[in-house]
Amino acid sequence: MGKVTCFHCGDNCVSAIIEFNNKSFCCNGCKTVYEMFYENDLTCYYDLQSSPGAVPKEIAGKYDFLSQENIIEKLTEFNDGKTQITTLYIPHIHCSSCIWILENLNKLNQNIITSQVNFGKKNVRVTYNTESYSLKEVVLLLNSIGYEPYISLDDFKTGKQYINRSLIYKLGIAGFAFGNVMFLSFPEYFEVGEFWLEKYKHLFRWLMFAFSLPVVFYASQDYFISAYKGLRSKLLNIDVPIALGITVLFVRSTIEIVFDLGSGFFDSLTGLVFFLLVGKFFQQKTYSFLSFERDYKSYFPIAVTKISHGQEKPIQVYDIKNGDRLLIRNGELIPVDSILINGKARIDYSFVTGESETVNKKSGDKLFAGGKQTHGVIEIEAIKSVEQSYLTQLWSNDVFNKSKEDGFTTLTNAISKHFTIAILSIAVIATSYWIFVDSSKVMNVFTAVLIIACPCAIALSAPFTYGNLLRIFGKLKFYIKNATVIEQLASINTIIFDKTGTITSNKQSTAIYEGEKLSHSEEVLLKNTLRGSNHPLSRTLYNILEENNIISLNHFEEHVGKGIEASYNRNSIKVGSANFVGVTENSALNTAVHVSTNNQYKGKFTFYNRYRKGVSKLFNQLKKHFDLVILSGDNEGELKNLRKLLPTKTKLIFNQNPDDKLEYIKYHQSEGAKILMVGDGLNDAGALAQSNVGIAVSENINVFSPACDAILDASKINKLYSYIKASKSAITIIKWSFILSFMYNVIGLYFAVTGQLAPVVAAILMPLSSISIVIFTTVSTNLLGRKLK
Repeated sequence: MGKVTCFHCGDNCVSAIIEFNNKSFCCNGCKTVYEMFYENDLTCYYDLQSSPGAVPKEIAGKYDFLSQENIIEKLTEFNDGKTQITTLYIPHIHCSSCIWILENLNKLNQNIITSQVNFGKKNVRVTYNTESYSLKEVVLLLNSIGYEPYISLDDFKTGKQYINRSLIYKLGIAGFAFGNVMFLSFPEYFEVGEFWLEKYKHLFRWLMFAFSLPVVFYASQDYFISAYKGLRSKLLNIDVPIALGITVLFVRSTIEIVFDLGSGFFDSLTGLVFFLLVGKFFQQKTYSFLSFERDYKSYFPIAVTKISHGQEKPIQVYDIKNGDRLLIRNGELIPVDSILINGKARIDYSFVTGESETVNKKSGDKLFAGGKQTHGVIEIEAIKSVEQSYLTQLWSNDVFNKSKEDGFTTLTNAISKHFTIAILSIAVIATSYWIFVDSSKVMNVFTAVLIIACPCAIALSAPFTYGNLLRIFGKLKFYIKNATVIEQLASINTIIFDKTGTITSNKQSTAIYEGEKLSHSEEVLLKNTLRGSNHPLSRTLYNILEENNIISLNHFEEHVGKGIEASYNRNSIKVGSANFVGVTENSALNTAVHVSTNNQYKGKFTFYNRYRKGVSKLFNQLKKHFDLVILSGDNEGELKNLRKLLPTKTKLIFNQNPDDKLEYIKYHQSEGAKILMVGDGLNDAGALAQSNVGIAVSENINVFSPACDAILDASKINKLYSYIKASKSAITIIKWSFILSFMYNVIGLYFAVTGQLAPVVAAILMPLSSISIVIFTTVSTNLLGRKLK
């Protein structure tokens, strides 16, 4: 009777076979998971990969501690009484089936709102309804389907501090075995005669065999597991030839010592695994270093207003400390968990939960980081410092990510797949040839070909190039969401700029008032109305006006692209465009902000813009390579100045509201344009999201928006062409690394096929090739960074 494997987990059904729905299961746990998926129409889980599941563990009482409020507070990143969000580390995540089922948890239980998987970090971010569900029930559900979370109570983290040291252990064992096997091989290397042949030959050979066992069955197990899963899914991954080479070396060596045919290739075997693991360790350390640089040193240029001794001053969010009093304007993001001190809070938590319904909060209520104030000014007191990694997670939230074509990643995977097929073919052909020509070289040729031609170097070039460039850009105050953005930035052919707050400087603009003199109470009302807005013109006018008393407005509402209206006691005010306040504008010579109080028109503030330093030179650089467009919501008052400043044939389009900008971009994308949108991150959110790459220009205000793909410090806007040029150079670096890897493989394969390359030499050269690619990409991008500075 043949072996029967479990339909769910793939293990052999040894003790008993449980039949259900014409399928076999190894235990009731696997059968229960299948029943759960079957009843909820989730059996597509098994279509993505055969036998992808894990056996659920019996954990009665194990997670009772998750009912304690103090622990729940530590393990959840958001909790407003109705909705909780937690990120759980799931060690078992390993394939597309895992991703699919974990992102469909809402079908297993309707109390789960969303679940998002980060495959690289092996965690799942779960949003659930806390009124009818709990964190404990989420964890129990995950365990019941074979995905038990790792939760560390030492630091109350859901696996974020968990360090997998298995690679270090495997490297140590492989190194120990390799050193001893080499030592035991010395007598044969130096052809020692009688002593070796008569007394200790067999002992030394069996000791080498013993040392090779933990290397093959423990240290190299990841390669076998990866190759097995790939073959089971009918995929040839880059670990197949490695696993095959290790198997051939071990089997051949064992046969040789059993039948006393020779000493085998245990030195080559242990050396192969050791050097493979050295290469993997180096790659892992280097990439984790780049990730560290990216997450914790490249801070976003988000600033928030701190109130200290009655003075308001902007500070960077990572300078916020527990107890700081902060001012949050309309449309600003709350950067830290805090307590509401003053003002009417209407918080939009859609950045965090995906739900757009606003929540009203009163003084003394707790506010969570990531919420956006949508109703005037509030004052809050920080109860913790900023966790920048959390903001990174928020910015990269899948809710706000568009589908972007990741061409080079696809190319890398495609090359690896075809490369493996080609190498296996070459190995078989070369081996077949040497069987008839010189059978003594067959084993060396077969193993050397499999080892020397691993496509690891090809697979490494893109992530290391992009990762290092992300770090370099961050140091130069250009903050990019992810590696895909670099690739998209390198392929753009059209650049669209907003005008106000993007190419004009808020700090240097001046305004002159024309009209009926405002009373003191009207000036106070105007100043406090402007205080709540983040629009560049509002901020400029707010800074120009004289200081007045701070009051709490009864009503505040900002109409995007039009203006602001507010009221205090019995007085009302409107500030914005001429149409918004209800008058007809006769001339459009300059940008103007109009004011009316109690439905009576008062006058206007006429602005005289000052353009950012280096803008003219920047446009002249860009015009040689891209189509340039200015899309502005202002009138044509700046037309003459812009024509003097900008290159000829630059398109200038005025009086565009946010929807007009979005539709303009959408139309030109349908015509084949790849568009970079550069805006202020506020009124341009739709346009930034629609464009292929959206860059928000930041001054000393909180302009954080998940709609943008990058944030550029306003002082560095004149370097934009250099950043785009560097992105193109990154693509060139990747192509060169592909060429170097190809050349290395061609040369290595020649020596391997002709029988001139010993497997141990191939084992040394293979990780060195990967390391050389990492060094090449890192050094090249660092040189690129020096040029940018």
